[in-house]
Amino acid sequence: MAKQKNNSTALALGLVFSLFFLWAISSNLLPTMIRQMMKTCELNTFTASFTESAYWLAYFIFPIPIAMFMKRYSYKAGIVFGLALAAFGCFLFLPAAAVKQYPFYLAIFFIIATGMCFLETAANPYVTSLGDEKTAPRRLNLAQAFNGLGAFIAAMFLSKLVLSGQEFTRETIPANYPGGWEGYIQAEANAMKPPYLILGAILLVAAILFIIARLPKTPEELAQKKDEKLIDFSVLKRSHLRKGVIAQFFYNGGQTAVNSLFLVYCCTYAGIDEGRATTYFGLYMLFFLLGRWIGTLLMGRFKPHNMLTVYAIANVVLCLVVALFGGKVGIYAMMGISFFMSIMYPTQFSLALEGLGDKTKSGSAFLVMAIVGNACLPQLTAFVMHRNAAVYHIAYIIPLICFIVCAYYGWKGYKIKD
Repeated sequence: MAKQKNNSTALALGLVFSLFFLWAISSNLLPTMIRQMMKTCELNTFTASFTESAYWLAYFIFPIPIAMFMKRYSYKAGIVFGLALAAFGCFLFLPAAAVKQYPFYLAIFFIIATGMCFLETAANPYVTSLGDEKTAPRRLNLAQAFNGLGAFIAAMFLSKLVLSGQEFTRETIPANYPGGWEGYIQAEANAMKPPYLILGAILLVAAILFIIARLPKTPEELAQKKDEKLIDFSVLKRSHLRKGVIAQFFYNGGQTAVNSLFLVYCCTYAGIDEGRATTYFGLYMLFFLLGRWIGTLLMGRFKPHNMLTVYAIANVVLCLVVALFGGKVGIYAMMGISFFMSIMYPTQFSLALEGLGDKTKSGSAFLVMAIVGNACLPQLTAFVMHRNAAVYHIAYIIPLICFIVCAYYGWKGYKIKD
């Protein structure tokens, strides 16, 4: 019986780990999409950055309704619905290539993000609940390592499917370009379809697998009463969760500011062509992946909150390097930032959920809502960069401040006091 239970838990964790891989591909295609939107829809850096806003706004609006849905039904039901909704959003890139309107693309990103929000609201607490609470940070970092793999694939390979390396304006487009300016815009719009159609198909296959699989219920689900609240706002009275939500807001904003503007930084400000820039972006995400795996191993020897503090301080220093020097020095510093960002999200998430018991789903909802930092802090960074083109690199003071908040959470904020 115990062996059967362990096998069931291992299968469940394996399937849930795949979700971390899938939503990483979706979210880490956004930097490529920002660059592509600048070309296809003729946008500047600041306007194109609202691609991130449309995506991450869903994470602010829907976590509470999603947590209520899963409380009423189950983690499994939330995952299946999320996979189907995200797949639907991916397939909308077919008509989008004909419409070629920025608002339509923003609506698509919002739909995909809503589906992914179901996955993230379910997967993070599910992984922390299946096993010993003391090893939850390490278990969640292991799951997030698959997130890093998805990020690497999106950056190194899928970005090259989208970005053609050609960048024309109405004035510079060659006279013999097939179809002229309209032909160029159509070709750039068509380039966005393949990765999303592939992702949509994979999401549907994953939904079928989850429907077939028998996922074990968590202790929280087994102990749930029929008249229990679907969402419990009183969980915010727990100071370590409340501070964790604040830390997640700033971490997400800081991480996405660096991630989403990486290709824009390389191509628009550092003078690097799209081909080399996507290779740099792939290496950037490779450092993130390595950081996840190495960090997971190190958590067997060091306390998670101490690692969080050290990693956050390292990123404060590296952001200062980018802000002071810019150029290629800034690109190399960002490789280091990517490495040290790797463990911060899952570590903060698991530390904030510690000791919440039957209020775990509610706590998870508020932590996922904190991802709304992605919908405003990167835009502020892009605005500063766009308005100060001569000293564009000073914009990285904004993620620097974000990592200071994370360092405080690892130092004192994580402590359970009530």
